[in-house]
Amino acid sequence: MPLHSHHRSSLSNSNKSSSDEAEDETVVEPDQGNVLSHIISQLRPGADLSRVTLPTFILEPRSMLERITNFMAHPETLLPMPEHDDPLERFVSVVKFYLSGWHIKPPYEIFTLTESMNRRHSRLLHLGTDVPPSAKIQLLLHGARASHQDRRHAQAAHILTQPNMYARGILFGKMKYELGDHSFIKCPENHLVCDVEFKTKGYFSGTYNAIAGTIKNDQTGEVYYEISGLWNGEMYLKNHVVGCLSLLRRDIFKLTISQTGKKELLFDASHAKHTVPLTRPLEEQSERESQKLWHSTVQGLNARNHEAATSEKTKIEDQQREEAAKRAEENVEWRPRLFRAVRGGPGGSEEGEEDLDWIINAEV
Repeated sequence: MPLHSHHRSSLSNSNKSSSDEAEDETVVEPDQGNVLSHIISQLRPGADLSRVTLPTFILEPRSMLERITNFMAHPETLLPMPEHDDPLERFVSVVKFYLSGWHIKPPYEIFTLTESMNRRHSRLLHLGTDVPPSAKIQLLLHGARASHQDRRHAQAAHILTQPNMYARGILFGKMKYELGDHSFIKCPENHLVCDVEFKTKGYFSGTYNAIAGTIKNDQTGEVYYEISGLWNGEMYLKNHVVGCLSLLRRDIFKLTISQTGKKELLFDASHAKHTVPLTRPLEEQSERESQKLWHSTVQGLNARNHEAATSEKTKIEDQQREEAAKRAEENVEWRPRLFRAVRGGPGGSEEGEEDLDWIINAEV
């Protein structure tokens, strides 16, 4: 389960989620104590630290998988990509897609998801990671890769990294979540890189949810665009390109003249309407699908029955630990059902993808 944070009310209209609540922050009730005292209460001499759990009152009543789907909240940002002949314009579309999903914040866990989509013109790969209970306190997806190809353009891979997530007010008061540090979007084939800094608010200055970054050529260092704004509000591109020469077809070039210093709206998250993922009813889901797996825990959270929620959450985590211990005892290698390890390294069939731990291995 992800840490508890509400979203904007404009994004809470779906009845497909485990929870219909939506705001940006939450207040920890006084009678619930605080995170630190809850963790200390579990410590004993010789205690197994991997069994220390976070209190359920800071958890959001929906699964990690449902949070992952936030990244596909605005698939319309991907649709114009094949229409752009200029690699830089296509790269900007990828940047827009990447930044469009943060206003309903992500992260990860056990999962299976079925989504309906039109397969006539496109194919979409939805990537995520499995995370053991001991890794839930701090989560960082090191990389994800998406690729596109049509008849006019050579295949290009885009490597995306993600920022860290920080929580303020864990001990008392309002709990506020912030994204922080740098993330990168890279297209090695076209030597393009976007460096986005998710800024955390300072104690005496700054603002929440601010971003700043650049899109540049990683070979020459030439800056094409500056990025600014708020990831949960308006985001802007400032043009640094005076003239852009791009290859349309062999021996045919296109010169695009742009006004340098011009600032344009890239994406307005505060007024964007998101696309709701479709899920099957609980009775049609398998036991390991997220909504069904965490259903009893979610019911406890929604009822504010934290004792019942903690009990159900502990059952799931203990089961995962026991399964992991049994595999280790029997020397059985764990293999995820929907992913496989990347065959990277020199001479590997996927050489050059060493930075990726897993790649999807299923039809979606």
